[in-house]
Amino acid sequence: MPPRPVRVVSARESADRDRAAIDGGVPSRVLMERAGTGAADEISRRYRQQLRDGAVVFTGPGNNGGDGWVVAGCLAREGVKVTVVEVVAPKSPDAVARKNAAIDSVTVAHSAPEDAAVVIDALLGTGSEGQPRGKIAEGIATINRMQSSGSRVAALDLPSGLDATTGTHSDCVVADVSLSFGAVKRGSLLARDFCGEIVVLDIGLDDIAHPNDGRLPILIDGGWVKSHIPPIRYDAHKGMRKHLALVGGGTGMPGAVVLACRAALRSGIGLVRALVAPENVGALLQAAPSALISEWPASKKEIHANISSWADALVIGPGLGRTGETRELVEKILRDSKLPVLLDADALNVFEGDAKALAALLRGRPALITPHVAEFARLAGVSVDEVLANRFDIGGSLASSLGATVLLKGSPTVIFTPEGERFVVARGSAALGTGGSGDILAGIGGTLLAQTTDPATTACCSAWVHGRAAELCEYVRGTTLEDVLYALPRAWNESEPMPAPPVMVRLPAVAR
Repeated sequence: MPPRPVRVVSARESADRDRAAIDGGVPSRVLMERAGTGAADEISRRYRQQLRDGAVVFTGPGNNGGDGWVVAGCLAREGVKVTVVEVVAPKSPDAVARKNAAIDSVTVAHSAPEDAAVVIDALLGTGSEGQPRGKIAEGIATINRMQSSGSRVAALDLPSGLDATTGTHSDCVVADVSLSFGAVKRGSLLARDFCGEIVVLDIGLDDIAHPNDGRLPILIDGGWVKSHIPPIRYDAHKGMRKHLALVGGGTGMPGAVVLACRAALRSGIGLVRALVAPENVGALLQAAPSALISEWPASKKEIHANISSWADALVIGPGLGRTGETRELVEKILRDSKLPVLLDADALNVFEGDAKALAALLRGRPALITPHVAEFARLAGVSVDEVLANRFDIGGSLASSLGATVLLKGSPTVIFTPEGERFVVARGSAALGTGGSGDILAGIGGTLLAQTTDPATTACCSAWVHGRAAELCEYVRGTTLEDVLYALPRAWNESEPMPAPPVMVRLPAVAR
């Protein structure tokens, strides 16, 4: 049975999924038991050694506090010495019932023991908003002092004080692991450095059909990627592995095309042709000897010979330059070739505020655009702040109007299809935060577009592999894009183990 997709949700969407499960016949107390039991099992597995020195659970007034009482009871039954610091007494009937079931097996105290090695944060859940105050704020401060002193902190659902939708926070828990129930919260992906490792636990929300689930973004994981990457047969030749035409490399910018060529070759393309400004031909011949090198096409005949009749897919943009001449070049190629196309960087910038013209040129072909936030803002005619504030939603209308899949780069990367699907890729590191990383992504994406002709699959797999290669680089400071290129074969070929239920997915911790 294939694993269930992990959805990415806002606070309201999380509550709606809970309500749909309850209305569908799953009692709320059962959801709480599943959440607490799954969290306790993960904590016990992860911190078996540390739990010998005991655990302390900080509980709040809502259902998150009830989850904490379930965790406390489960750990106590395993023989762990558990102290519960009831920061605020439970208010919901389910949380009160879970407290009554666990209270005889734990110690209830007003303060945490100094030597507690494991701390469980069950103060606030996904519904909390605004700055924590009073006793809750004091509890968060205490947890963070303990974390600074060496205690391991596990947050239930997400760190208390972190907004589940926006990721904003003033005072929030700093967790070593966040145990997210049934889905991953948008806010957790936007504030990864406070969440530690994110582990999504199945609590049965997907047992009931949710009418809105089809419209929620899907988190892409290694299993999804491996199942969508086309295999390369043992007898494959360069024709079977497809041909990619790559147009870029304007004056003074041959390096972008070099990176894209090398990324394509390290991603399994059969043959790549780089078409660059005349003065860059010599540089490409030296830096990318495995590629064919041509000048920018000057006529329909050259477009036909070097692109349309030769390639299986086309990438335009890396190092292209933003001039009237380059817009004319992009328009000429797109008018005369209907190949599947990936547009990046200056191939998008030359259409600033003129997405309608680009849509006309893209019509009738599989198309993928890969803007970063500023490039998206220019093309869509909105502010950068608006893009950042609406990262999970803003690309849908542009994808629909262009008839193209939109890959909005960033942390996380969000992918929008013209049909309204959304995907999220939350892999990568700050090693990608340097000029040229997008050119590597373009080379990876061009290869997959040539081999699949599917822009959505291309976008999801390319972003994941690109991010995973960056994670495989041991350091951020001192790492170059050459290191990311060298890591690509391992990122393509490593086998990521399938998590054992109830774990749905694991996202690694990131540096703070």
